[in-house]
Amino acid sequence: MFALPDHYIDQLETPCVVIDERVARENIARMQRKVEEAHCKLRPHIKTHKMPYFAKLQLEAGASGICSCKISEAEVMADAGIDDIFLAYPLVGKPKILRAILLSQKIKRLILAVDSIEQAAALNEAAQKAGVVLEVRMEVDTGAKRTGVTASDRIALAKALQTMDHLKVTGIYTFKSLVYHGEPTEDNRAAGQEEGEMLRQIAQEMKEIGYEHLEISGGSTPTGLYVAESGAVDEVRPGTYIFNDYMLTKEKAATPDQVAVRLFATVVSVPSPEYAVIDGGTKTFPMDIMLDQAPYYYTSYAMVQGREDLQLRRMNEEHGILTSTTGKVNLKVGQVLELMPIHVCTAINMQNNVYIYDGHSLRKERVAARGMLF
Repeated sequence: MFALPDHYIDQLETPCVVIDERVARENIARMQRKVEEAHCKLRPHIKTHKMPYFAKLQLEAGASGICSCKISEAEVMADAGIDDIFLAYPLVGKPKILRAILLSQKIKRLILAVDSIEQAAALNEAAQKAGVVLEVRMEVDTGAKRTGVTASDRIALAKALQTMDHLKVTGIYTFKSLVYHGEPTEDNRAAGQEEGEMLRQIAQEMKEIGYEHLEISGGSTPTGLYVAESGAVDEVRPGTYIFNDYMLTKEKAATPDQVAVRLFATVVSVPSPEYAVIDGGTKTFPMDIMLDQAPYYYTSYAMVQGREDLQLRRMNEEHGILTSTTGKVNLKVGQVLELMPIHVCTAINMQNNVYIYDGHSLRKERVAARGMLF
C-alpha cells in the first residue's frame, strides 16, 4: 500500500508525482509470476513509466524485452542498454524509418510494426537502400478500431509482405483491450479469452498462406492474464500494471492498495468556503478521461485521498479548483493534498522528474522518455 511519511511530504516541491517503489516492485513481480504460470512471455509496455530504471526492474524480474510506441522512446531505452525492443506503432515518414534502421544495427533485436501495404512498402524500400532486413510484426485489428489491418484487408497485406524481401515477418500482434463482440465491455475475462481465440484464428489463416512459426502477441493490463491463459499467444504486453491507477481499480484490474503513484498538490488559495485552489492544473492533471461518462462516471480528474467529498472538476493551466459535495471545502492555505491519478500514463508524461520512495529514502528520477512523441 502507498504510504509516504509526513516528514517526506514536507520535502516535496508540488505539484509533483510520487512513486512508491515497494508497491511497483510487487506489481512487477505479481504480473511476471502470473504470466509465467500461464506459460507465456511478458514484454511490458514502457509507455506508463517512460524510465529506463523501471524498465530494467521489469527485465530483471524476467521480462523477455520491452515494448514502446515511438522511435524516440526506443532510442532512450537503447541508450540505457536495453537491447530487445518492439516498436508497436506503424512508422511513417523517412526520418523515423532511417532512425529505426540505425537503431536496428545498434541493438540485439528491434521489431517494427506494419499495418498497411503503403507503410510496409516504405519500410521495405528504405531497408533495401540500406542493405538490411528489418524484422516486423503485422498488426491486426481485433475490435479496438485503432491501428491494425482490418479483417477484409488482412490476407492481402500478408501476401504483399511475402513479396518484400527486406522485411522479415516474425509475428502478428493486436491491441484489443476491453472490447467483446465489437463493443466495450466490463468483462475482462470474456474480452481476453475472445482476443486469444481471434489471434489463434488469424495465425491459422497466416499459416494457410505459407507463414510458419509466427510469434503471437496481445494483451493489455485489463486483459493480459486472460489472453495469456488462452494458450493462443506467445507474449502479452501490459504496461499500466507497473503502477496501476484509479481507472484500473474501476476496470477490476487492480485494487487500491496496488496503486503505486500519487499526485501531490498544495492549496494556494481559499477565496471562498465553497472552493479552494491548488497549484496544479491542466499541466499537472490529465484530462484525457471524460467526467460523468459511462461506464464509470468519474466525478473528478483525480481522487483526493482521505477526502471523498472533494472534487477536481475545473482547471486552468496552473489552477485546480476544488469543490466539495458538502458545499464547504474546509481547506486551508498551505495544506498538501494527496491525489490518486485516474490515468497514470498521461500523468507521468507531464512530469520532467518524479519522486521515488523506497521505504527508506526519497529521491528524484528523471522521466527520460517524457515528451518523446516522434
